[in-house]
Amino acid sequence: MVIAIIAACAVKTAPPLPPTLKYPEFVYPTPVPATAREGMAVDRGWRFLQNDDLSSAEREFAAALKSAPNSTAAKAGEGYVSLAKRDYMRALDQFELALRGAPTYAPALVGKGLTLLSLDRDSDARAAFEAAINADPSLASLSARIDVLKFREIQNLIAAARNAMNAGRLDAARTAYQRAIAATPDSGVLYRELGMVERRSGNAAAALEQFNRAVMLDPADTISLAQTGELLEERGDFGGAETAFRNAHNLDPSAGYDRKADAAAAKTREARLPAEYRALPSAPQITRGDLAALIGIRLEDLLRQAPRNTEVMTDTAAHWAAAWITEVAAAGVMPPFDNHTFQPRAPLRRVDLAEAVTALLRIASRTRPALQARIAARPTIPDVSTSHLNYPAVAAAVSAGILPLVEGGLFDTERPVSGADAIAAIDRLRAVAQ
Repeated sequence: MVIAIIAACAVKTAPPLPPTLKYPEFVYPTPVPATAREGMAVDRGWRFLQNDDLSSAEREFAAALKSAPNSTAAKAGEGYVSLAKRDYMRALDQFELALRGAPTYAPALVGKGLTLLSLDRDSDARAAFEAAINADPSLASLSARIDVLKFREIQNLIAAARNAMNAGRLDAARTAYQRAIAATPDSGVLYRELGMVERRSGNAAAALEQFNRAVMLDPADTISLAQTGELLEERGDFGGAETAFRNAHNLDPSAGYDRKADAAAAKTREARLPAEYRALPSAPQITRGDLAALIGIRLEDLLRQAPRNTEVMTDTAAHWAAAWITEVAAAGVMPPFDNHTFQPRAPLRRVDLAEAVTALLRIASRTRPALQARIAARPTIPDVSTSHLNYPAVAAAVSAGILPLVEGGLFDTERPVSGADAIAAIDRLRAVAQ
């Protein structure tokens, strides 16, 4: 009977560590400092744990705590036993208890990280692993796991940001992108996408800042360059916009950024033009001098193709559009009257515009034979008979699609021409003449 009692009370001999550890990710909880009894109990608990004898391991770590109630190693050991049992909340509490007395104890930090991973708390797990490496640089193998977690965290943040943006939750998208950038500040794509969020939010200055950062990190980012160009154009910095579009075109010649650059350059030139010219788009009625300026500026290349005649005009020297009046008169597009006056302040009628348009079409047709048939067409126009003095000009302008008929299919030769109407006609002519 006595022998049986002794056998029942005998301490179970700890097995040797197996050739392949059951839990290779667990870090041996070295007692620091250690008593001999504590160290032996912790070591036995570790051996049982790695042989997957969790009950015996738990008993040994408890015994270590009995002999040394403040044993950080034994507390960490109990945490690993709970982790092996998949009792994650208990494991987390035990690792936290171990760290309370030793905040830089690497085995407990690793155990805490593994537990947090099991609880799908990747960001917190990464922080625990980073703290473990800082405490014990020999745990360098954790670096690869940290990198994977960081990548996964960033991917999750980016996915959340894009989903939020697509759903119109711009504040949430901004926060997610900012967190992703904090984790990987060298990604130009993230700055670009944050710029898109800021632009959609109406924060033009913030958007421009993000696009500039994206280009600094990736000078070949054509999208950010184009976005920069559009934002600069919106704020009236046409020179800066042209530069951004030119740079984007150099990187991607097929995307049409050259046309945007040309448009920005044109706006730069227009911004330097007289106030009278800039006011034309909203003018309810323009004059002959106004039209001369519109043609001279917007169709400059076409005018250069016309032969020149010297014209004497007595009433244009003091007019704001004098230089352009001289050009259109010399090209025969808007010749002066027989008395050598141009009458730049005379109101412009549709018939006057038709005469100028037809003269420009004739210039263009010299290098574009297809236009000749359109100029020669003779459509029926109810209020302009074929015997009308201005019928050839009206017919050519209508046939070429430059001056459409108005209400009731009429041309209305005496109707005043607004700035918007004149600009639209010139833009149509420019498109036909290209």
